[in-house]
Amino acid sequence: MRNVEKIFSEMRETVHNGPVAIKKLRESGRKVVGVYCNYTPWELISAAGAIPVALCSTSEKPIAAAERHLPRNLCPLIKASYGHALTDTCPYFHFCDLVVGETTCDGKKKMYELLGELRPLHIMQLPQEQDGSMSLKLWRHEMDRLRERLEVLCGVKITDKKLSDAIAARNAVNKTAMRFFNLATLPDPVVGGKEIMLVSDYLRTTFDDEKGAALVHELTEALLNNYIDGERRRDSFAHRILITGCPMGESLEKVVDALESESGDSVVVGFENCGCLKCYGFSAEETGDPMDALAKKYLSIPCSVMSPNEGRKELLLEYVRKYRADGVIDVILQACHTYAVESYTIRRFLAAEGVPYMAVETDYSQGDTGQLSTRFQAFAEIL
Repeated sequence: MRNVEKIFSEMRETVHNGPVAIKKLRESGRKVVGVYCNYTPWELISAAGAIPVALCSTSEKPIAAAERHLPRNLCPLIKASYGHALTDTCPYFHFCDLVVGETTCDGKKKMYELLGELRPLHIMQLPQEQDGSMSLKLWRHEMDRLRERLEVLCGVKITDKKLSDAIAARNAVNKTAMRFFNLATLPDPVVGGKEIMLVSDYLRTTFDDEKGAALVHELTEALLNNYIDGERRRDSFAHRILITGCPMGESLEKVVDALESESGDSVVVGFENCGCLKCYGFSAEETGDPMDALAKKYLSIPCSVMSPNEGRKELLLEYVRKYRADGVIDVILQACHTYAVESYTIRRFLAAEGVPYMAVETDYSQGDTGQLSTRFQAFAEIL
């Protein structure tokens, strides 16, 4: 049997030491560009020679500080993002030379106005629909604006060759990540939800695409070979759950814990949300104009800020079938209006496909863990 736990331990250590790694890179002269959203083109940042970093946004701790400036009835992700920046408790934000934001939801747009007082900020004007040539032209224009900003920041010329190389490198990471996520196609689950979240976190904190992809490949091979040899790391009879909705992270591990507890009788087989399938499941074409390829890739991401958002239905159904999910849990953060409104559409769509669905509204506090466990147990009984 291959030592899977040793690999997971190395990944946890890498995630833990991420702030030290980014400090060393910054001190070596590399520029650091902070991002909050899947719509940010990591390939463009990498082509400039800068380091793209995912900024802290999933902890309850800085929310009280953020509420000195922001309304209490605002999405916890927005408050946590600003709170970390305000209190200087996100090491990645601390070392940022530039922060890139997008005009996704209204709360983020207004929060960025305050965030811009703390760090240099570049805002990309995101179209609100994905169909039509004008949306693509607008998003290509925003890509060009960011390209110019990064060239000034890094003092380089971002050539098409550099862009093409960055696209190929990112596509390789995506392919490796999806091969790991697609272990969920096996008859019996081999990993749980927190392990899937760990791999996603690891790939964002290695800051070395080749090294990160190599370890994920090693993990996938070890899990697959051990499975063939007869190892079963998860209950073969557990209900297979696909999670959708708002981004998951530190404070929302409580959802996975409640689902995968002994009484929950379930296992998370995938995350159709920001950070996993919506992040690594989309790759840019490696032929033609690289800027057009990036614009098409990122505009195709089916986030609830898009209207209409038919792509999310298609993506959900694809992974429900591919991972043979017994049910879908929609995790909606309080005051996230786009996902909250869209939950009715998703519920109706999945019902027509015969897929059990439950929406849960929560925040970053841990006070509702018991309630979540009770609801998930009831959901498991229905399954």
